[in-house]
Amino acid sequence: MIYEEAIKYIKDTNKFGIDLELETTEELLEKLGSPHKKLKFIHVAGTNGKGSTTSYIADILAENGYKVGKYVSPGVHSFTERIQINNCEISENDLVNCVEIVKKAIEKYNIRPTEFELVTVIGMVYFEMQKCDFVVLEVGMGGRYDATNVIPAPKVSVIASISIDHTEYLGDTIEKIAFEKCGIIKTGSNVVAYADNPENAVKVIKETASSFNVPLVIPNKKDISVLCETIDGTDFEYKGEKYHINMIGKHQVLNAVSAIEAVKILGIKYDIIKSGIAKTKFRGRLEIISKNPFIIEDGAHNYSGVTALKNALETFFKEKSIILVMAMLKDKEYAKCIETIAPISSSFIACEADNPRKATAQAIADEAKKYVTDVYAVPNVNDAICLAKNKADNNTVICVCGSLYLLGGIDE
Repeated sequence: MIYEEAIKYIKDTNKFGIDLELETTEELLEKLGSPHKKLKFIHVAGTNGKGSTTSYIADILAENGYKVGKYVSPGVHSFTERIQINNCEISENDLVNCVEIVKKAIEKYNIRPTEFELVTVIGMVYFEMQKCDFVVLEVGMGGRYDATNVIPAPKVSVIASISIDHTEYLGDTIEKIAFEKCGIIKTGSNVVAYADNPENAVKVIKETASSFNVPLVIPNKKDISVLCETIDGTDFEYKGEKYHINMIGKHQVLNAVSAIEAVKILGIKYDIIKSGIAKTKFRGRLEIISKNPFIIEDGAHNYSGVTALKNALETFFKEKSIILVMAMLKDKEYAKCIETIAPISSSFIACEADNPRKATAQAIADEAKKYVTDVYAVPNVNDAICLAKNKADNNTVICVCGSLYLLGGIDE
């Protein structure tokens, strides 16, 4: 098997869709010797901010000298981004090796995992094979029935920002969604929750932690002060200690504080936290990919994420003209998202994400026309960016947003 064949084998499991149960993942891992039971985890769930929080924690632990596995989804620019150790992506050879190991078990025992279940198992096999000290594990969707939730009690469960998303699977209220996210909380663990969740979500988090007799930390926003924000990063103070992060937006400060509290539980000291968190870079989160013309990309894909993106654009580029290049999945609240962010743009170019669930460029453009006069439907993202560049001048910021699947299609 070569790398391309391994990727095709993984992608071909898409036909099995989404399976909201743990039995298949548990069975496959058990047939492989239960590698997940030989690892120590920090488990991160939430609607938004999971990836950033995961990266902050992983970088701090690596700064302390640990060998740290990181599991995120989806990969923005490559599949191998999903499985990393100390910020080094799994090699193509190692991925092929792990796929072959898992494939043999699947065929021998006639197990039919979904794509996410398969990738999760591959990650567990790789992390155990590499003898990681810790694995920082990002939930794919929900928590309770997410494939990652086969792990034993993690050292820390982190509940990131909670908002409405994936309602067809997780429920249509904040309380129902919070309940699913809190499914990662287990007896024998510790819990850290995002500092600015809705009150009804906080109530569910507190009740769940109490029911499992698990210590809970929710940072107090009054302990957080933003000292300086620029396009190159943010300086902030938390409980009298100063930090710098490379990412921008107040929501990223709150994600960083969740990470700080999580690693404090593991005994990591301030100097290590400060230096580790300052190294974190997470692709596709208000990421500058060009300065001439000025282009940023952001994976905001739901109402909460788009609202945070809008706030950041208005904070850092309030004197600039904004050209939005946007695609979304049709099962998201894309009309609500467009209503939120389109009015700040001078031009809006609708395109399409590389995903079967994509909304068409024309459907997105039709929504945008309610709020913007200058609207175009250009399905290919690179053609859309080319049009944006042709329209841009020195006072323009091009923002590519709406889906992490969109960002993976950008030519670099």
